[in-house]
Amino acid sequence: MLTVRVDQLERLGVLPGSLVLDVGAGFGRHAFELARRGHRVIALDAAADEVEETRATFAAMQAAGEIDVKSCVGVLRGDATALPCPDGTFDAVVTSEVLEHVPDDTGALAELYRVLRSGGTLAVTVPSFLPEKVNWMLSDAYHAPAAVGGHVRIYSATELKAKVRAAGFDVAGSHHAHALHSPYWWLKCAVGVGDDDHPLVRRYRRFLEWDIVRQPRSTRLAERVLSPVLGKSLVVYAVKQAA
Repeated sequence: MLTVRVDQLERLGVLPGSLVLDVGAGFGRHAFELARRGHRVIALDAAADEVEETRATFAAMQAAGEIDVKSCVGVLRGDATALPCPDGTFDAVVTSEVLEHVPDDTGALAELYRVLRSGGTLAVTVPSFLPEKVNWMLSDAYHAPAAVGGHVRIYSATELKAKVRAAGFDVAGSHHAHALHSPYWWLKCAVGVGDDDHPLVRRYRRFLEWDIVRQPRSTRLAERVLSPVLGKSLVVYAVKQAA
């Protein structure tokens, strides 16, 4: 399930064959889709197990002929505030659900700016203000200290866009995503964020899995109507100002 719209990146000039960095790639959901669409991808994450699994999945995709061998440029372990890449390397950078974990988010944005070429495109997603505020009210464990992977701030759309602009980008668009996922996290926070076996949590998770696979028109319509208010994620697209 994607949060960033790859077609929006392509409308902003990130064409197949572009070199794209996925910062905080996790288990690779955006990196895999970018590779399938013909982009050349480097996936980077701080977690060793996620780097290893993403690398293995890329190898399997190449072996199955699902992606071109040139599509996966590399899978690296690294830090968003100290990227191991030269200035102006990438045509686009994607970072999804990362900045809320980073104490020095302005430093991370400066690094994303540094590694993008002039005119390159950034897509950044963070938890949306209202759903995230509810999560924090329901559970202290949800936003545990950053040292153990918790969230350290709640972004408003105004704050995120202001920080993106302050880093040197022109904001090119935004939207919210995953309205149907917000109640799932509210349930988890209410019953205990680590209690994945609670009957209500299991039942709602099965509904989300069914929705992702089947994508019925009714839930697609609900997503479009509810996401501007209840979308779990805020997505901002921006372009690095030309030198």
